[in-house]
Amino acid sequence: MSSPISVRPYGTIPAGQPVEAWTLTGRGGLAVEFITLGGIVTRLLVPDRNGVPGDVVLGLGSLDAYLAGHPYFGAIAGRVSGRTTGATFALDGRIYQLARNDAPNHLHGGICGFDKRIWKVTRVLRPDNSPCLRLSYSSPAGEEGYPGNVEVSVTYAVTDENNFLIESEAVSDQVTPLNLTHHSYFNLSGEGRNFIADHRLTIFADKFVPAGEYMTLSGQLEPVTQGNDFRSPRRLGDMVPMLFQQHGDLYMLPQTGDGAMNLAARLEDPASGRVLTVSTTNTHLQLYTGRSLDGSIVGKSGASYGPYAGLCLECEGYPDAANQELREGILLHPGQPQRHAIAYAFSVGTKNG
Repeated sequence: MSSPISVRPYGTIPAGQPVEAWTLTGRGGLAVEFITLGGIVTRLLVPDRNGVPGDVVLGLGSLDAYLAGHPYFGAIAGRVSGRTTGATFALDGRIYQLARNDAPNHLHGGICGFDKRIWKVTRVLRPDNSPCLRLSYSSPAGEEGYPGNVEVSVTYAVTDENNFLIESEAVSDQVTPLNLTHHSYFNLSGEGRNFIADHRLTIFADKFVPAGEYMTLSGQLEPVTQGNDFRSPRRLGDMVPMLFQQHGDLYMLPQTGDGAMNLAARLEDPASGRVLTVSTTNTHLQLYTGRSLDGSIVGKSGASYGPYAGLCLECEGYPDAANQELREGILLHPGQPQRHAIAYAFSVGTKNG
């Protein structure tokens, strides 16, 4: 039997740092491969209803392809995921200017955010003996314009029940915004095979935050409408044309308090029988439909990724660090560690869903 944790060389970045590819394999058949560049999940193998494994995340075939640029496939996004309005925020009487890498806004931590950093990997023992690895990164004060020296760790674990667990912890020596998310593009039919039109999506939220022309958040909570109401399973091919800019919204998740995991979403693929259930301690879920994929990116299987080749279910805090009323949940204070968890739980349904 192969080891539940393995590692192999994955290349070297231009600065000379080596990149490794690590694989976690659970006894239930779930396997996660990631690289130390950006903590990028490059493969996620999940059994279908017949027990046949398939890779259910979009990704690229080499380190050079990732270095050439991509839309955050499988990465740890931060320091602040999502869009910061006007690429600026005020904190303790000081204005911080960030990169306008999604003009006029700041997106996913900037030009060289956490998705482009090399993370250190160490092995972690869990009480249930699930294969587990901790990724660590030290972000110096001033990196990408943010204040404070931040020590951040993200653990990846794979359980026998086919749960992919992502747990983060961060500390800082100065007040600073921090809002991590995981940015995999999921296609439960298998990467590069079909569009996600026939997937059924449920989002366990009755409120969302509208966005403007440049996907700038309004800061206002509104009830979901017919066009973005996923409280019951909805076929994505029917819903995408009704979504604002066919992009997907930021949803406010119900909270039970005390850092508990709450249901966020459920994604079902009738063809393969694969089901993905998402739970998190975070307060928000960003749905992204993959509408900007235009066929110019060739994936790891050799297929071009067109619009809606995969979707993102990004669990996060309120993303906009410029919003002084709503950002408190993402402010990291000295002596107060920030901890969050996301669970991507995979199972199979019946042929009829």
